[in-house]
Amino acid sequence: MPYMVENNNMKIAILGAAESGIGAAILAKKNQADVWVSDAKMISETFKNQLIAENIPFEENGHTTAKLLEADLIIKSPGIPEKAEIIQALRLEGKKIISEIEYASLYTNAKIIAITGSNGKTTVTSLVYHMLKGAGYSVGLGGNIGQSFAYQVATQNYDWYVLEVSSFQLDDINKFRPYIAVLTNITPDHLDRYEYKLEKYAASKFNIAKNQIWTDYFIYNREDAVTMQEMEKYENSAKKKHFGMKYISVNTHYKVDKKLIFTYLNKKQAFNFGEMQLVGKHNVQNVMAAIMAAQLAGVKAETIQHLLPSFASIEHRIEKVTEKNGILYLNDSKATNTDSAFYALDAMERPVIWIAGGVDKGNDYSSLIDLAKQKVKSLIVLGPDKEKWHQSFSGIVPTIEHAMSMEEAVQLAVKQANTGDCVLLSPCCASFDLFKNYEDRGKQFKLQVEELIIKS
Repeated sequence: MPYMVENNNMKIAILGAAESGIGAAILAKKNQADVWVSDAKMISETFKNQLIAENIPFEENGHTTAKLLEADLIIKSPGIPEKAEIIQALRLEGKKIISEIEYASLYTNAKIIAITGSNGKTTVTSLVYHMLKGAGYSVGLGGNIGQSFAYQVATQNYDWYVLEVSSFQLDDINKFRPYIAVLTNITPDHLDRYEYKLEKYAASKFNIAKNQIWTDYFIYNREDAVTMQEMEKYENSAKKKHFGMKYISVNTHYKVDKKLIFTYLNKKQAFNFGEMQLVGKHNVQNVMAAIMAAQLAGVKAETIQHLLPSFASIEHRIEKVTEKNGILYLNDSKATNTDSAFYALDAMERPVIWIAGGVDKGNDYSSLIDLAKQKVKSLIVLGPDKEKWHQSFSGIVPTIEHAMSMEEAVQLAVKQANTGDCVLLSPCCASFDLFKNYEDRGKQFKLQVEELIIKS
């Protein structure tokens, strides 16, 4: 733990003043460091007020490089890319830069369950937390969802943490070591941050397990082609457990007749999957991974079975908004890549009016062509980045329309939907063209559905 200090001699600079950066700043202040926060943009009033309340100095709308160079340690928010000018300048000077999850992990003795993957990580993280919390564990939920890991370490004293961690958060770790690491899958995503090279993105994901030792556990998807291909490149001494629909072994789960048959330590256990509120075949694997992690953490099978039906669907992840006049409205705003959209379309059993689009991250939409041809009666492209959608789906989808606001998109969907149809927001892209983030996009969809449908 080379960065831990017990006095105020260490100068720590925090780059970025959102959830991650504020949490890191508060933890650094608690650790009596000389802390300073710098953000290239204007800091939101909520976070600014937190800094003022904690008496933590900050700057906004730009970085003072000279002051950053005075720092002994720099904690970088995950939203700042490696290619950013300020990061390159600091690297050139040999400054130590770590992530917020790395810093937080140095100040807790709690056991960490960390979940990453291109898809499914939010569902798996939330379900593992639901099971541990329901089993009476002292447990915090954080990382890429909820409160930041650092903030919880600064303000709570949990025995366990269940963390959703992104590739961006894993890029700058040195010692971060989860007791249980889960890798749900690897599909092309955020390639603009990784020189459009899948192997660089995969390497970031595999960072989740690089510090594990023989007493730890690494859970992975044996049916994910990229994971299996890349796994050969990385040495890991953790106990490896896999899940998948096709494999039946002591380490594997599978689904039979709406039940998950789980063979663990040579004991076959059945979990009723049919009562859960999650939809889609992909969620079968998510539940498999979550059950395995919970059991490795010590939660009993009967407790898991008792808790499964009470797990609600995740907001913005194939979330039912309403059904009116025989038309179902689903919010899947968290589908920010092609694989997520694939799972959503694959789960649909009705004709689909598909609202998609946003900031393209180097997406290849070819994997969606067959599903779109089978299930989509109309495609509504949201945002200015529309040409690639027309090129990919012209002649595949009967109707393609364009909208520059969520209100316009929902209005178009309502006009085209008939009884028995589904209006699905599953964007397949980032949200930063028209919205603050995917949560804002999903909330605006629900608001427009409420205004145009529920109240009408």
